[in-house]
Amino acid sequence: MVNFRQVLNLLGLLIVGLGAMLAAAAACSAVMMLRGREAERGAFLGLLVAAGASLALGGVLWRATRARFDMLGRREAFVVVAAAWLCGALMGGLPYFVWAWMAPDRAHAFLNPVNCYFEAMSGFTTTGATVLEDVRSIPAGLLLWRAATQWLGGLGIIVLFVAVLPMLGIGGKRLFSLEMPGPAPEGVRPHIRETARVLWLIYLGMTAIEAVALRIAGLSWFDAVCHTFATVATGGFATRTTSIAGFQSAAVEVIVIVFMVLGGVNFALYYDLIRGRRRSVLRNTEVRCYLAFLACAAAAVTIALVSAGRPLVLLDGGEVPATWGNAARHGIFTVVSIQTSTGFALSDFDLWPFLARGILIALMFVGGSAGSTAGGLKVVRIVICCKVIIGEIERAFRPNVVRTVKINRAAIDNSMKLETVAYLLIMFAMFLAGAALVSVFEPASSGCDFIDAGTASAAALFNVGPGLGLVSPAKHYGWMSDASKLVLSLLMAVGRLEFFPFAVLFMPRFWKAA
Repeated sequence: MVNFRQVLNLLGLLIVGLGAMLAAAAACSAVMMLRGREAERGAFLGLLVAAGASLALGGVLWRATRARFDMLGRREAFVVVAAAWLCGALMGGLPYFVWAWMAPDRAHAFLNPVNCYFEAMSGFTTTGATVLEDVRSIPAGLLLWRAATQWLGGLGIIVLFVAVLPMLGIGGKRLFSLEMPGPAPEGVRPHIRETARVLWLIYLGMTAIEAVALRIAGLSWFDAVCHTFATVATGGFATRTTSIAGFQSAAVEVIVIVFMVLGGVNFALYYDLIRGRRRSVLRNTEVRCYLAFLACAAAAVTIALVSAGRPLVLLDGGEVPATWGNAARHGIFTVVSIQTSTGFALSDFDLWPFLARGILIALMFVGGSAGSTAGGLKVVRIVICCKVIIGEIERAFRPNVVRTVKINRAAIDNSMKLETVAYLLIMFAMFLAGAALVSVFEPASSGCDFIDAGTASAAALFNVGPGLGLVSPAKHYGWMSDASKLVLSLLMAVGRLEFFPFAVLFMPRFWKAA
């Protein structure tokens, strides 16, 4: 049976940690308020109330369930991870609602609790989808918290949890393996807590370097920090409605492209680089395929844009001619943004030619590397699946030949092959189910067709953010019904945790004694 006392105890600690983060955001908002930004008063109070509620709820939950526990079991780990994301989004969305309730604008999107939950879940899962028509409609303190939710979710709250709480012991490995995306997360150190620490130190280092680089490129410290949080986490929340295009800076775009690419690489490989194992990184099959996908897709999209000859429509409504330079600039940025599931944009790619849009949709499914902050199916799974298909085709005309599927010179056993193919089929089925539910929940008056519903489902499930049609980069998700937004919120969490930690909770045998 599941030890609910242990689950609630760990969940209480996690909520306390989230409360501390909210308190830090409230302190930043207070500093901005003291510097003369009167609009920050509401944000400060919203963050402060949310911090107090989180600390109180988490503290009570922790003390009420405090006891001497055995090693964290596998079932308890599943429940903690799933509950952490669902409850984390609830507490993370609270400051939005409190601020909106106190704000003079009684028609703001955040007066709807479902919108607040959607925005917070989109942040923690690094999806980047938003219900806001105008991002500037909320104060800077909330924009900072909004970006911080993505930074916290980038490498995973649970990974941080494992890194700083030695009391989890061996059970921490179960939390870590469930949280890290990819088919077979590998530790970079013998102990899982040390692994989590190393990954977070690398993550912090990347954050600091990009923030300084963006500041040197001309952004304010506020914009630099917010966009750094969103970039290294491959999240995509911007401080302007026109996303990165609002800065009109090639230097900023190049820096963001570099760190989006880095965010989509397995973080364990950075540790190999630090240890001087450059050859193993260069020979890594997934990295090679990941970079090849990016290069080929960027070239194809650039050629498609130039061939179409249509002007590129910017997010502010302006236009630029589809010259080779402009096409390459917008094509490379968008391809990197979509494949790494970041979701930043320079122009409205919904107006691009069919071939370019088709490539972008395919990249949504592919995603980044296993063990990265990116979403998607993961490149390594695509590679394994392709090798399995090629092997089965060869068996059709050479039945006596046995080919071993290898990744990085390591053989892939049959169970991993089956798991990979099954996962791809399951996620494709989840995508279709999500699209069907959104189509059902949206009234005919909304104008939502299957393209809108389908790309919204894919963008949520694979943590990308923008889609096509009514959810394109120039639009938002605020027009959707509450039922659709709840479905998409669930898809975000399912995609972030890669299905199985949620799926097992719906099996009756999971809750029964072994």
